[in-house]
Amino acid sequence: MKLISPSFDEGAAIPIQYTGDASDFSPAMEWDEAPEGTESFALICEDPDAPAGTWTHWLIYGIPGAAFRLSPKMPVMGEHPSGLRQGLNSWGRIGYGGPCPPSGTHRYFFTLYALDSMPDLPPEASRAQLEQAMEGHVLATAQTMGTYTR
Repeated sequence: MKLISPSFDEGAAIPIQYTGDASDFSPAMEWDEAPEGTESFALICEDPDAPAGTWTHWLIYGIPGAAFRLSPKMPVMGEHPSGLRQGLNSWGRIGYGGPCPPSGTHRYFFTLYALDSMPDLPPEASRAQLEQAMEGHVLATAQTMGTYTR
């Protein structure tokens, strides 16, 4: 499985419109080659360089198994008409919270999980709840990374 973002190149700087310093829009994500038996996808965006430890910027789950992309500017809402749901980021808010490091360059990893089930989670789930729901159901993962400097 392969994950890319049309919004930024792998390992390159994330454009300012996708950060907390500007519009804070979520970037587009695209993937292919999901394994047979994929029923749903989940995506976690995290910053392992945060001073207080790994910071979760985005939790999104219940993405239908037939999907192959997330559009940019995902509306900030717990549940979307398609059925996908967004959990709470490390700020305790629903949806995407873009890069806004206190200083220096940080890395932002977007990890996509192909799952053999649909997580039975309500909107606004925590990262721990999502990880528990995914346990034993991950068929494959793919990752892309962007950076942001303040």
